[in-house]
Amino acid sequence: MPDDGRKTDLHSAGPAPHKFSDPSVTAKGETRATVTLERLDTLWINTGTLCNIECAHCYIESSPRNDHLAYITTAELMPYLAEARRLDMGTTEIGFTGGEPFMNPDMIEMLDAVLTAGHRALVLTNAMKPMTHKRADLLDLRDRFGDALELRVSLDHFSALHHEEERGPGTFATAMDGLKWLSDEGFSIAVAGRTRWGEPLEAERAGYADLFAREGIRIDASDPARLVLFPEMDESADVPEITTACWGILGKTPSDVMCASSRMIVKRKGAERPAVVACTLLPYDPRFELGATLQGSEKTVPLNHPHCARFCVLGGASCSA
Repeated sequence: MPDDGRKTDLHSAGPAPHKFSDPSVTAKGETRATVTLERLDTLWINTGTLCNIECAHCYIESSPRNDHLAYITTAELMPYLAEARRLDMGTTEIGFTGGEPFMNPDMIEMLDAVLTAGHRALVLTNAMKPMTHKRADLLDLRDRFGDALELRVSLDHFSALHHEEERGPGTFATAMDGLKWLSDEGFSIAVAGRTRWGEPLEAERAGYADLFAREGIRIDASDPARLVLFPEMDESADVPEITTACWGILGKTPSDVMCASSRMIVKRKGAERPAVVACTLLPYDPRFELGATLQGSEKTVPLNHPHCARFCVLGGASCSA
C-alpha cells in the first residue's frame, strides 16, 4: 500500500517489478500483511472450470474447453464435510462455484448431501440452460430445505448491452429468464454484478432496482447481501501491496478478509485427490495451495497476490453470503 500520500494508479501498464514476489516482505522491504484462519464459516467447492459460456474477463478462465479443474464428486466432497464436523470448525455454509456448477453431474446430489447435513448451500450460477435443465430437482430441494438453499445469479450489469459485452450475445435474456423463474418459484436468490464500467455504486444499484421492479424480481437492490457488486480483478494492473501498517491506515483487521473465514476445495485435472486452497480467487497459484486436508489448511496466508489487495482488502469484497 502506498505510504507517501500519492494516489496510486490502478490502471497503469502493469505491476511494478518484484511486487508480490516475496511472501514476507513487499517490494519496498516492508512487512507483508498476513491472515490466519480464525473459523471456517464457508467451505467453497469448485465444481470444475467447465462452463457453458466464455466470458471476456473471467478470473478463473472458465469456458466450454477449460477443464484444468476437474468435476469434483460427491464421494470426494463427503470427507471434507466430515472433517469440518470432527474439527468443530464452525462451518455453516457450503458454497459452490465453477465454471458453471450445474454442469457437474453430481451437483444435485452434492446439494442434497450438504443440505441434509444441516448446512446452508450457496450456488453461484449464470442461471442459463445447465441450471434450467435441473428445474424439477431444484424444486424438490426447495420444498425440502427452503431458504437453506440460495442461488446467486451472475448478472454483470442491469443493461443487456454491458452484460453481453462480458458474456456474449443473447446471454442477458437467457439469464433473466432463469432469474425470473427462481424468483417466481420462491427460491432464496441474490444477484452478483460487476463494477468494471466505473459507474457510481448508487447509480448501479438504482439501475438494478429499476430492472428488478420492471421484471418482478424479488430482490432488494439496496441490500448488499442480495445485490453483490464485485470489484474488478486484473492481474496486469498495478495495485498497492498490503503491509502490516495498512490495517491501521485503512481501519481494517485481518478478520475482515475472506481467507480468515473460508477455504476452497479444488480437483486439479489428473490429480489423485482434491486439494485445499486459500480462497476462491486463487485456484491455480501453487503458493496458495494449503494441502489435502482442512486441518492442514489452518495456515497463515501471506497477502502476496494482486487479488488480495484489489478485491479483498481495498475492495472490501467477499464471495461468501
